[in-house]
Amino acid sequence: MPTAIVTGSGGLIGSESVARLVELGFDVVGLENDMRARFFGAQASTAHMTDALLARFPDAFVSLATDIRDRDGVERVFAQRAGQIELVIHTAAQPSHDWAASDPHTDFEVNALGTLNLLEATRCHADGATFVFCSTNKVYGDTPNSLPLVELEQRLELGEDHVYFQGIDTSMSIDRSTHSLFGVSKAAADLLVQEYGRYFGLPTVCFRGGCLTGPNHAGTMLHGFLSYLMRATVTGEPYTVFGYGAKQVRDNIHSADLVAAFAAFHAAPRAGGAVYNIGGGRLCNCSMLEAIELCQRIAGRELDWTLSEQHRLGDHRWWISDLRPFARDYPGWSLTCSLEDILRETYEQNAERWLAGD
Repeated sequence: MPTAIVTGSGGLIGSESVARLVELGFDVVGLENDMRARFFGAQASTAHMTDALLARFPDAFVSLATDIRDRDGVERVFAQRAGQIELVIHTAAQPSHDWAASDPHTDFEVNALGTLNLLEATRCHADGATFVFCSTNKVYGDTPNSLPLVELEQRLELGEDHVYFQGIDTSMSIDRSTHSLFGVSKAAADLLVQEYGRYFGLPTVCFRGGCLTGPNHAGTMLHGFLSYLMRATVTGEPYTVFGYGAKQVRDNIHSADLVAAFAAFHAAPRAGGAVYNIGGGRLCNCSMLEAIELCQRIAGRELDWTLSEQHRLGDHRWWISDLRPFARDYPGWSLTCSLEDILRETYEQNAERWLAGD
């Protein structure tokens, strides 16, 4: 059987990738040391998901507590499976721009150095393997905030005659903007992945995601807003919206739809360091006000929320991904989950556990 390496295998996208790859006939090696619990506390731990994957796929999945910052440790994992690895899906990250400011060294080491370690191990021991990287729209910094947005009753919106109305594509510059330290560390990783594709000829791809979400997301105040928003609505925890009158817009993609894009790329990888913006696009996006309203309707209770006038540094007022470039290259792929699908599934899968204090 072919082998796939999945970093961050206990997280939202990593766990979805493990399940999909096992179904596709891979033996999967997960690299997961539960750094998320260190970043965001025990509530955000991925340990329960790793245990569930091991129980579900006892013969096809193994989880290693390898830290991607450990160059020698990563090297050993790849060297032991040289000649078997056909796919690397790199989802492990420090994912919060707020947290990054509290510990810039750890943020950069995880996001940038960890990515370099994985790329070099792939080049040395799995040359020809597809390398899929979970990048982020934060590589564009706050450039989207210069767009000429119109304030509507519940959201900020872009005029229909604007070139980015259907979504922002990769023509947007990553220069001359405030990124947050998280955006910088992810941009460094993004450029490394592209360069290994162009310079060394590895079949690499960067998926610059909007909001990645789904029922398995262990959302916290600093990361995973839809999951955390639904949790707060269900449990009565207070929730703070930061800035922009709660009219800032995000697109949201279900983890299953994102992993389907990974699989589509691996089935027909493109050379030269491919890059795509990926998210919910025009099909699946919302403002904070719209998301709050939908969470309240699904949960049947009011959210205890307040609005802070201070927005987060480097945060976007409006982001919708242009999905057309990826859809043109991979016409068999399309979004399958709407915003209501995502929030309803999140509620139905988690409400009882959240109310029990888990």
